[in-house]
Amino acid sequence: MKHRPIRLPRPDLQVGFAGAIEALRRDYLIEALSHTMAAMDIADVDRELASLVPAADLSGLAGRGLRGELLFAVPALLAQNPKLLGYYRLVLGYSQKAFYQGSLGTTAFKSMEETGVLTRDSAQRLPELCSQLVAAACVLVAGIGLDRLTRDLIDDLTLLTLGPQLRGGANVKKGTAGVVKVFDIIHAIVRRHCTETESHRIQIKNAAKRQVLIEFAADPDIVIKECMTDGAMRNIIAIEIKGGTDFSNIHNRLGEAEKSHQKARQAGFVECWTVVNVDNIDLKMGHTESPSTNRFYRLSQLERSRGPEYADFKQRILSLTGLPGR
Repeated sequence: MKHRPIRLPRPDLQVGFAGAIEALRRDYLIEALSHTMAAMDIADVDRELASLVPAADLSGLAGRGLRGELLFAVPALLAQNPKLLGYYRLVLGYSQKAFYQGSLGTTAFKSMEETGVLTRDSAQRLPELCSQLVAAACVLVAGIGLDRLTRDLIDDLTLLTLGPQLRGGANVKKGTAGVVKVFDIIHAIVRRHCTETESHRIQIKNAAKRQVLIEFAADPDIVIKECMTDGAMRNIIAIEIKGGTDFSNIHNRLGEAEKSHQKARQAGFVECWTVVNVDNIDLKMGHTESPSTNRFYRLSQLERSRGPEYADFKQRILSLTGLPGR
C-alpha cells in the first residue's frame, strides 16, 4: 500500500501566540499583578481584602504561601491598574464575550481591560464589581480545593482561558485578510473601468454608463451594487469570505455564510457567492450547508489569477456588472 507523504504545515500560529503571550504577560497576566503590587501600599490592599474576602479563604491561601490578590480583586488594585480586570477575568475562566455583557451589567468596564481607562462611573462601581469577582473566586477556590492551589496553577488557569481568545483573534485576522485579498482580486479584474478607488470601496462605470459600487460591508463581506438611472440601487452580488484554514470548522463557517446570504437574498441580491480558504471542500456538502450560495470559490484558486475557477469568477464579475470582457 502506497502512503501519502507526510507534510505538516508551518507552526506560524504558535509562533505568533508566543509573541502575543509575552506582550500579554506585561499587561494582564500574573507578572502584571506583581509589578502593580510593587508600586502600591500593601496595607491598603490588605485592608480591602479583609473587608471583601472570607477570612477562611485568606488564611487558607496564606497557609499555602499565597497572597489574597492572586485570586481576589480589590478596588485599590483595579484603580491603580485598570487592565488587571483582564487578569481576574482570565483567572475565573470568562471569555471577553461571556464577561462583558449588558445582561451582566459589566459592559461599561470593558475599557478598563482594553485601554486601561477607568471612567468616573466605573470607579464608583468598583466595590460592586469586586464584590462579584470575589464571590466568583470563592466558588473557584471551593471547587479546586485550597490544598491544590499554587501560583503556577493560577497562572495556568489564565493561560487556559487566554488560549481560545488568542485563537479567536487569529481567526478574525485570517478572516479580515481573506476579505482584503478577495477585494484586491476584484479590483484587479475591474481596474481599467475604475472611476474612483478607496481603501474600502471601488466605483466603476459599466457599458450602460451606470455607476457600479464594489465595497466592504458588515454582512456579507463584499457587496456589488449598480446605481440605476432613477437613483435606486440594484443589488447584484453578495460575497461572503471565510478565510479560516481549519477544515474541521468548515461546517460552522458555511452555516455562518448561509445566514449572511439569507439576509442578502431578503435584501434583493441577485447572486450570493461564498469564498472559502479550504481547498478540499466538498461542493455537494457545501451546497447542503449553504443552499443560498450560488457559487463556491476557493481563495487559493482566485489568488492564482488563472485556471478555470478564477476564469469563472472573473467572467461572472464582468458580465454581472455589465463590463466588457476585454
